[in-house]
Amino acid sequence: MTIRLLLADDQALVRGALAALLALEDDLEVVAQVGRGDEVVEAARTSRADVCLLDIEMPGLDGLAVAASLHEAGIGCRSLIVTTFGRPGYLRKALESGASGFVVKDTPATELADAVRRVHAGLRVVDPALAAESLAGAANPLTDRERDVLREALGGASVSDIAARVHLSGGTVRNHLSSAMGKLGGSTRVEAAHAAERQGWL
Repeated sequence: MTIRLLLADDQALVRGALAALLALEDDLEVVAQVGRGDEVVEAARTSRADVCLLDIEMPGLDGLAVAASLHEAGIGCRSLIVTTFGRPGYLRKALESGASGFVVKDTPATELADAVRRVHAGLRVVDPALAAESLAGAANPLTDRERDVLREALGGASVSDIAARVHLSGGTVRNHLSSAMGKLGGSTRVEAAHAAERQGWL
């Protein structure tokens, strides 16, 4: 039986390399490729793909949101996150979103093909090193509002800009930033935002 694959990655070179590697397997066939997250569900539906290999960072819709959309669409296409960003927070989010697996892009081709087969068979596949790190790591300590203000702080936005974007007063934004900085150990809001991003908490 041939397993039909959809590749979703915004880098054409990466998609091409994945397609070439997976095409070497007799039981795997790449039936569609897209470069935007918001094109995935429709492509999965029209190509009748069995498994979608999803990058996390894509224009339109990120891979975690796409995994949730695929799960909710009920079209029988399972998702496997294949990403450069092997962060414990991303792993937790991916599995909560309904993804069936999570591996990093430097996974050997034979292991990636095996991961596809296992996901297709209804099993859950997680990169072992990342799983161990995730179990050892702390849960996300940030509140929803702290995450909101830190996301805006990532690009160096001022307190007044952040306040306008998240519809809070400047004083409330300062309080959330101060609390988040205390939890994350950052000496500036930008440092704290980057620390949270590295953990996959944003």
